Amino acid sequence: MKVLKFGGTSVANAAHIKQVKQIVQNLNGQNNLVVVSALGGITDLLLNTINFASNQNEAYKQSLLEIEKRHITTIKELIPVIAQSAILSKVKSELNTLEALAEGAFLIGEHTPKLTDKVLGFGELLSSYIISEFFISEGIEAHFYDSRELIKTDSSFGMAVIDFDLTYNNIKTFQKNLKKGITVLPGFIASSINGDNTTLGRGGSDYTAAVLAGGTKAEVLEIWTDVSGMYTANPKIVKQAKAIPHISYQEAMELSHFGAKVLYPPTIHPVLSKQIPIQIKNTFEPEKEGTIISSEKSTNEKAVRGLSNIDHISLLSLEGPGMIGIPGISKRFFEVLSQASISVVLITQASSEHSICVGIADKDASLAQSLVNTAFEYEISRQKINPVIVENELAIIALVGDQMKSHQGLSGKMFSTLGKNNVNIRAIAQGASERNISAVIRMDDVKKALNTLHEAFFEENIRQLNLFVTGVGNVGSRFINQIKTQKKYLKKELKINPRIIGISNSRKMYFDEEGINLENWQELLDNGEKADGQLFYKNVIALNLRNSIFVDNTANEEVAMSYNNYLKHSIAVVCCNKIACSSDITNYQELKKLSREFQTPFLFETNVGAGLPIIDTLKHLIASGDRIHKIRAVLSGSLNFVFNNFDDKTSFVEVVKRAQEEGYTEPDPKIDLSGVDVMRKILILARESGYDLDISDIRNESFLPADSLKTQNNEDFYKTLEKEEESFQELYTKALVRESKLKYVAEFENGNAKVGLEHIPKGHDFYHLEGSDNIVLFYTDRYPKQPLIIKGAGAGADVTASGIFADIIRIGNF
Repeated sequence: MKVLKFGGTSVANAAHIKQVKQIVQNLNGQNNLVVVSALGGITDLLLNTINFASNQNEAYKQSLLEIEKRHITTIKELIPVIAQSAILSKVKSELNTLEALAEGAFLIGEHTPKLTDKVLGFGELLSSYIISEFFISEGIEAHFYDSRELIKTDSSFGMAVIDFDLTYNNIKTFQKNLKKGITVLPGFIASSINGDNTTLGRGGSDYTAAVLAGGTKAEVLEIWTDVSGMYTANPKIVKQAKAIPHISYQEAMELSHFGAKVLYPPTIHPVLSKQIPIQIKNTFEPEKEGTIISSEKSTNEKAVRGLSNIDHISLLSLEGPGMIGIPGISKRFFEVLSQASISVVLITQASSEHSICVGIADKDASLAQSLVNTAFEYEISRQKINPVIVENELAIIALVGDQMKSHQGLSGKMFSTLGKNNVNIRAIAQGASERNISAVIRMDDVKKALNTLHEAFFEENIRQLNLFVTGVGNVGSRFINQIKTQKKYLKKELKINPRIIGISNSRKMYFDEEGINLENWQELLDNGEKADGQLFYKNVIALNLRNSIFVDNTANEEVAMSYNNYLKHSIAVVCCNKIACSSDITNYQELKKLSREFQTPFLFETNVGAGLPIIDTLKHLIASGDRIHKIRAVLSGSLNFVFNNFDDKTSFVEVVKRAQEEGYTEPDPKIDLSGVDVMRKILILARESGYDLDISDIRNESFLPADSLKTQNNEDFYKTLEKEEESFQELYTKALVRESKLKYVAEFENGNAKVGLEHIPKGHDFYHLEGSDNIVLFYTDRYPKQPLIIKGAGAGADVTASGIFADIIRIGNF
């Protein structure tokens, strides 16, 4: 014998019930039992009905009409017209009884748990009757049987406790007299020994089926639902979640207790003692394998089998010096909660006995706080115990697996993974069986936490990076294109999956939580909302995605000054914008401090040398114990391009304009030509070498005329360059006479820094520096005479974008 249970979504309407018929029709052999829930949404409508009626709100009549409409429509869509009359008559009779009960509650203005159970039971009674009649009309040998005659309980209305001895005796008698074919029974409902209607709790249809399976010693209990088994995590929250082919009874109990809604927690107990396997299948994809729950050992060697969560949890904390060494405090605390029927879902206590903390449902928190404070009123008045502290809107997340106890480091991996993503843990609990590690976190962090943990424990170490990109001009657009081109390679070879979630320019911004389509990102951005830096930041925080990275491709000061906000929320920052790292020393130090404090990368490789590994090399030198004595460098690809292409046949202003057009200069070329850009770069290198310098400490020997430095826009700046052409030609001629080349050189030595134009003779390392190339010479303890040299393209949108990309990959491997 098999016992099959079909949930509310499986019997939500006529079309779904027809799918159920196809599954039942394929059953072979001996007699089988089919347990069904109410039509999808009917139980909620019944609850609304009784609540409206008892509050003397005539809206209950509308709920009754909707209930009637749903059932009548279902009958007419399932049953041939010739057979509808008797079925409609029976259903309408039941609905009349329901209406009379609701009218009674309306008249007296109240309802009891007993009445509520009677009203809620109509959903399953009606659905099971209609479905059995539909099966008969389709030629299936089917019968209806009322579960209330079999399952007997106490009178704890709403969550009745089954009398298993009496129930199993009833089922044994029922089985002996079982008619051939399919027997359809309503789930969820039972009856007390006194004959009153009772219910087994929301989700109780699973429990009904399990009790019937246990009582009949069925070969299997099949739970048919709208998902293909138990998943490694809630697939509605974690898109990458996978069905678990096989899981133990104990693992399934842990997962169902902690919110895996595919299975009602008490379901496992009746079948566990009889070693009856449970198979969870998808009504709408019956060919899928689903999940088998049994005592057989799984061949899967993963220590963690699944993740689960319970939302809307409050933490109740009782603490105080008067608790230490005093017997009975915990007993009194739990008695107060028990007597008020408040269920405790998590317990943690410090070994010092100074405090005890429990997790309960949010809805019970206010009552619990009042009751506990009253119970310990004397101790609180004497300041031996503090008033109860309540924290609301929390959630429990749990790692579950039978083999967790034989694997070291799982809890460390769990907590460090959450910590890196700024998920604060409020409480921790682990049972002695080590089958479950639970943590209490903010409910707002559940999605991020589950995705982060799933990535760490189930996704073959493929790390998803969620990028928020501001600045999509020359550098930004090329960066996005590089992401698009390399996405498959990164996922396959480096196990990194970068997704661009938000983009912004100075006019518009656009977000897509599932990842922006990079084929038409420009069109999406053009149709986005108005750009707003503060709103952009708030959206990033609100999305609360794991492994978030803020990418700044601008030269905007306001954007640069926002980095601290991102770092405080454990959002990594990658930037080619030099303003932050060359700002006041206190701001620079604060950003570095925040990066360390929140274990969040703050990378700015492209601040110096575009895509060249200058800063990374410097960091490794310092980290390995080397000391920097001197730095000589040509750090402006823009100026190098300008002076490499300037001669007596070309005007200076033409070369500068060309440099800007080809993307070698900042949007304001004066920043490059004035030497300010080079000052920022040598300042950053000095700071990364361990020196506390400010921009004002750097001597700038600018070659630009005073009039050029005073201009406020590019047009005026270019006019002054045209006016001063003779002085620029004079610079070129002097270099030509000396058989040297003009290079704008940055130097740092013994704590002092300067920048300026120099004549570089033949044979010097800087002499053959072509195009927009940069070069850096590091003189250190280990490289005192022959410096460590880094040389290559130091400007241009493509190489700068590749430098940004390299920093993203560094974070992916962090």
